[in-house]
Amino acid sequence: MKRTPFSGADSTCGDMAVYPALAGARRFRACDRVKVEYLLAAFRERCLRPWNAALSGLQAACLKCALAILLSALLTSPAPARQQENSPVSSLPPATAELAMEAARRRELEQAIQRRDYRRAETILVEEISRAQTARQTAALLVMAGGIFFLDGQYLNSAIAYQKAEAIRPLDERSRFTLAMAHIKLNRRDWARTELERLAAERPKNPLYLYWLARLDYDAQEYQRAIARFEKVIELDPGMMRAFDGLGLCYDYLGRFDEAISSYRRAVKLNRQQAQPSAWPHVNLAISLMAVGRLTEAEQQLREALGYDAKLPQAHYQLGQVLEKQGKYEEAIRSLKQAAALDPTFPEPHYTLGRIYQRRGDTAQAKKSIELFQQLKKASRKPVPAGVQTSTRSAKQR
Repeated sequence: MKRTPFSGADSTCGDMAVYPALAGARRFRACDRVKVEYLLAAFRERCLRPWNAALSGLQAACLKCALAILLSALLTSPAPARQQENSPVSSLPPATAELAMEAARRRELEQAIQRRDYRRAETILVEEISRAQTARQTAALLVMAGGIFFLDGQYLNSAIAYQKAEAIRPLDERSRFTLAMAHIKLNRRDWARTELERLAAERPKNPLYLYWLARLDYDAQEYQRAIARFEKVIELDPGMMRAFDGLGLCYDYLGRFDEAISSYRRAVKLNRQQAQPSAWPHVNLAISLMAVGRLTEAEQQLREALGYDAKLPQAHYQLGQVLEKQGKYEEAIRSLKQAAALDPTFPEPHYTLGRIYQRRGDTAQAKKSIELFQQLKKASRKPVPAGVQTSTRSAKQR
């Protein structure tokens, strides 16, 4: 199963409430009309590329990670490169000053954004778009709407808004990056790559754009190219923990475990310096340690990971794997059951449970666990509708 860096289990986009052409006042749920509108905009933008060509795009670009990056781009004061993922919205996007709105209406919009009432902010912006007198005013409102839709998890709406704005005037750097993130959330990695390559060409010293291009290379299994990009990111920003973690994943997939472990150790060291450390670098390091038989150290890393996030099912699952290899079957069963309880759609814990039960001579329980594993595995292979984000359940994610 493909492992994706830095992208924990994403929230499902689900049914997205949208506004036709972002200019109507009546809301309705995502339907064929929305898909057609996005498709047509995409065709104009990408020279009639087939809609179904890339439906399997990048899995699990972590909502927290994307939100943190978006917030660092939108806030009035630039944020540090390693801003914590849960940074609050403490100020307004600078584009509000550009919006042609009455003072009272502007205050209402600002207050809605500050309290994260994105639905109200969307309603205000859509109404203002319908009243805009010039193309410049419309474009500014569409850019603001694109950012708010993204924060609200409505990635299809966000992409539509930005594409409509760009049809009027070129997008600014922040908005183009957010459009790229929206394409990733919609599993359109080819379109995301186009936007990111343009940004990287314009800002070659910005490690953020190279980092996301490396992530796309990794997802495409272009590991050598991803390694080169991750190394360039680290050269530009030696303190970017995620780059070391991504580099470790590439080495791991190539079977270069010593190099993977070295990269993960750098990620773990930087992670511990964060105000809110992530569990994932420790989980990733533990998996590579298991690959070379260093089970005691792997167990230590997984227990540290659970200290950061006790509800991460993959950490419980990997701990169960380590404990099984050490012959600690009762403890392994507890960890595996906890992983399954935290994520009822996670197939792998049931397979390992079946193996342990079989080894202990409990044939009935083994059969039951394997059957459940097969059911969940089959369900996980069902086609996903376009524009709906899925949760990747494999081990190395953040």
